[in-house]
Amino acid sequence: MISPFSISGLPKIIFGEGRLSDVPELLQSLGKRVLIVTGGRSFRASLHWQGLIDALKGRGLSWEDMVVEQEPSPGLVDQAVRVYHHAGIEIVLGIGGGSVLDAAKAIAGLLPHGNSVMDHLEGVGPELPYQGPSLPFIAVPTTAGTGSEATKNAVLSMHGPDGFKKSFRHDLLVARYAVVDPALLATCPPDLIAANGMDALTQLLESYVSARANPFVDALALSGLGYVRDGLLDWYEGGEKAAEGRAGMAYAALLSGITLAQVGLGSVHGLAAPLGALFPVPHGVACGVTVAEATATNIRALGEREPRSPALEKYARIGRLFSRKHLDDATALMFLVDMLREWTRRMRVPSLGAYGIREADLDLIVANSRGSSMKTNPIVLTDGEVREVLLRCL
Repeated sequence: MISPFSISGLPKIIFGEGRLSDVPELLQSLGKRVLIVTGGRSFRASLHWQGLIDALKGRGLSWEDMVVEQEPSPGLVDQAVRVYHHAGIEIVLGIGGGSVLDAAKAIAGLLPHGNSVMDHLEGVGPELPYQGPSLPFIAVPTTAGTGSEATKNAVLSMHGPDGFKKSFRHDLLVARYAVVDPALLATCPPDLIAANGMDALTQLLESYVSARANPFVDALALSGLGYVRDGLLDWYEGGEKAAEGRAGMAYAALLSGITLAQVGLGSVHGLAAPLGALFPVPHGVACGVTVAEATATNIRALGEREPRSPALEKYARIGRLFSRKHLDDATALMFLVDMLREWTRRMRVPSLGAYGIREADLDLIVANSRGSSMKTNPIVLTDGEVREVLLRCL
């Protein structure tokens, strides 16, 4: 029997090399005045930027533009809303990595209203219901990792001892269009390929074994994991298949955003939130450095406490997928963990210690890890088990 499930709204997806050229027409169909949100460097330095600007001029569109250079904070979003609230903006276009898309998504949601995003952040402030409307938002990713182009949440961060990483989340924030053009990923440096790629891998894996998993999402997650298997290392290491790997990872990252939006994530993302808020750990690095040990811990805990859990068979299925062999369950589980550890080493994902985290900090991280992602982990981990994951990643 298939348990009941529901699928929330998705953007219209436009995928393929050269599809950035579709964006001016899409914008024109939605209005005449655009706010363009980008990262600070690579896209604006490329021929794609000038081509986009020329196309907007040719269609009689006017625009304002702003830069997001780091993970977005509530202050950045609020400042943008103050500046552009009365500027007649009709559409928001986000072109960049996950930070850019999250910022653009939040700004699109608040520009019609002018209030602070702190009014709506989960777990912070008054948590007032968001009523909409949101401005139409077009998401164009330039990295393959977060899948933000397909989600309904904008992740915002405050850094420091009292820091947090929380979501502004609502169905009305989903992009009208997600334009995924693998050509825009061509300038990604190896460290960004590794961090974002491991984030996409983690999101697909955690969605697949989520406590809320369903057959619809399972199919997407397995499809995405196959493309990660075939593409991530080829893209990271360059060579003849790099372009093919890049396109595969653009697709896998898109699917990871779809799957996480439907069924949630797990312990890796539960840990990534305090790691990124309390310490200067980039999100993709937090996922990449912890996914192997968190997976090993989940498998061990399931075997000890819930040996009939379907998640154990799913982990084994992923092991067989990556090994390309008909392994028995025990061997497949061992292969999966060993492979994740090897990929972490091979792509030089930094340790937590590289960001100044020490054993004395672990209890604070554990205490702040019980957010929404941890609630869909396939088994409830003890504080001791979560701490052990972190200890092995120092």
